[in-house]
Amino acid sequence: MQVSESELKTFILDSGLVSRKDVDAAEIKAAGKVGAAGIKQSLGDVLVSDGLLSTDALRRIKAYVLGIPFVNLKDSKLSFDILSLIPEPIARTHNIIAYKKNPDTLEVAMLDTEDLPAIDSVRKKTGLNIVARLTDEESIKHALMQYQKSLKEEFGDLISKEASNLKLVKDSGGEDVSGDDLKKMAEDLPIVRIVDTLLRHAIIQGASDIHIEPMEEQVLVRYRIDGILHDAMTLPKQAAAGITARIKVLANLKLDEKRLPQDGRFKMETESEKVSFRVSLLPTYFGEKIVMRLLRETGEGFTLEALGFHGSSLERIHDSMKQTTGIILISGPTGSGKTTTLYTVLDILNTPDVNISTVEDPIEYQMKRVNQTQVNPAIGFSFANGLRALLRQDPNIIMVGEIRDGETASLAINAALTGHLVLSTIHTNSAAGAIPRLIDMGVEPFLLVSTLRLIVGQRLTRRLTDSKEQYELDPAERAKLFKEENFEAVLKALIEEKLVKANTKMEALPFYHPKPGPQSEDGYHGRIGIHEVLSVSSAVKELILHGGISDAIEAQARKEGMLTMLEDGIYKASRGVTSLEEVLRAVKE
Repeated sequence: MQVSESELKTFILDSGLVSRKDVDAAEIKAAGKVGAAGIKQSLGDVLVSDGLLSTDALRRIKAYVLGIPFVNLKDSKLSFDILSLIPEPIARTHNIIAYKKNPDTLEVAMLDTEDLPAIDSVRKKTGLNIVARLTDEESIKHALMQYQKSLKEEFGDLISKEASNLKLVKDSGGEDVSGDDLKKMAEDLPIVRIVDTLLRHAIIQGASDIHIEPMEEQVLVRYRIDGILHDAMTLPKQAAAGITARIKVLANLKLDEKRLPQDGRFKMETESEKVSFRVSLLPTYFGEKIVMRLLRETGEGFTLEALGFHGSSLERIHDSMKQTTGIILISGPTGSGKTTTLYTVLDILNTPDVNISTVEDPIEYQMKRVNQTQVNPAIGFSFANGLRALLRQDPNIIMVGEIRDGETASLAINAALTGHLVLSTIHTNSAAGAIPRLIDMGVEPFLLVSTLRLIVGQRLTRRLTDSKEQYELDPAERAKLFKEENFEAVLKALIEEKLVKANTKMEALPFYHPKPGPQSEDGYHGRIGIHEVLSVSSAVKELILHGGISDAIEAQARKEGMLTMLEDGIYKASRGVTSLEEVLRAVKE
């Protein structure tokens, strides 16, 4: 059933969500606008595309006109028995959630109540009459999270059950077990199920790393979620040898090698995504410790905005990316998201008219149309050797995974001087700290001035969920936590980006506490970067040439409008993206 344009216009005006002037202008625009498929655009479509009306608001208005009830699932705890009547992949693909069951009917919440194939599919699967109700995107998102929580419990039960079926292994470390026995153990059904379930469990929880740690009496499994390690479960000690053997088989490693570290890789595909696991084994006192890094391969990648860049910082990055020569550096400690930022920049630069080549250790994400090379120190193939070879491959843009030594730094500088745009990472605590680090590696200051375009310093903080709690800092708390100048810089950035009114005072900036809710037990879900983007201006170049220390370089960059990581963190905390506690944890100041 369709809503007529006249009815839609009347109800949009009655709702008061859009002014008559804007509705009339959109109506004229719609009259002459034809979509990509040759279908005439409706008034609602034009209002949504112009940002005057949200998709959810339009959906509610249409439902009201058609007499379809609207349901809000944001604060509802759904029964898993009812929720699971529609399998999670179908629910996610078709945005359809089962939320209420009667003897012969099933009420479902949908974004599109006219999606008849989805309704028919659920009717055939359940054998019940389907009653469609309208809902919004937030409700669908919360319901899909509940699938995951219920699956976590289910996985935990399955692992416990399979662990009880394991055969005992005499030696806890598996030292006296032959290679053939280990191979048989790796193919043992309970072991196969435990490992498969552990991996799926980690994917569903959004873990970035899995730690399997053998201890004296048991095996501890931990997941790193949003940058924080959590105990996931403990398994009986007799599972250790079999789990290790199974993961070695998956990663194509030597089964009978237990005294030396080993590294490998394998892939796994679930209904919703493809994940690559990077495996590292390290011999410890009680057996081999396994750490697996999860690298998700699906999706089109990130945008700089999604990573947390904004305002003048974003403009500086885009300006430096327009250069055809020079060096762009991303700095920060291990696990601060440097590689993700590099790949995002590469993705933007990856156009048909350029040749991009990389030297990495290891290759974390595979990119189309990019020539990626992995270093192999065991055979003498280092970053420096790889970079030398790359320069003979006629590249326009070069990405070096990391500048670790003077030789790599010197080659990167030479590549930038000879007409290439070079992207790389460096381990320093701040953007300004990268300059003395490079000089310490033996790079001449005058060469840095000629080639360095931009340095990004970054850390990762956990994101607050929608159930956050607002509060205001009193002057005593503000003075204790931060200097007033930090807040002045943040307030200036918020005013420049038109996020607060020009006359807003520092005291009025709101902040937020995490609050447990349907999305998360600790009030956080996902991560966001906090950044400082240092553009190498003529004043900064003067400081580099005259041996300026990192503090002087940072002070100059701040005069030119750079927000430090701490200030960017306060900015994001005042926007409700993260909390002040998270910012302080990340920057450790």
